[in-house]
Amino acid sequence: MSIECPYCEKLDEYNFGDPLVETEHWIVFLAPNQSNLGTCVVALKREQRTLTGLSPEEWEDFISLLENMEGAVKTAFDATLFNWGCLMNTFYLDGTPEPQLHWHFIPRYNHEVDFAGHIFDDPHFGHMHPRPLKDISPEVRVKIASKIREFL
Repeated sequence: MSIECPYCEKLDEYNFGDPLVETEHWIVFLAPNQSNLGTCVVALKREQRTLTGLSPEEWEDFISLLENMEGAVKTAFDATLFNWGCLMNTFYLDGTPEPQLHWHFIPRYNHEVDFAGHIFDDPHFGHMHPRPLKDISPEVRVKIASKIREFL
């Protein structure tokens, strides 16, 4: 999928994942780690470091996107609930902070999901524990993205 965004070259360096969908103000990327099936990163399409700098139109667009993403992933994979986090701590680790406003969209499951020949589980359901990278092929990532887009 190609994304039309003047700020996208900067977003590429963050390795948020594979472009999934975009709105007027936001780009959704299928995150590199699919330990929680359907995990995405939602990035603002302009340079912005804090939530307080969002315009009312960007907030409205985000709320609509939030509703659409939750509905699509619930329908596609029967997610139980969704965690949203705006965590930009790692930008400060290298001593030259240039955070880019983004959200982590993490579907959570109280059951296993069998999809594209893989079992996706959520052994820490109800808790926030980092998960190791789930080893899936690029082809499976494409199938995950397609399944989500089917319901957007």
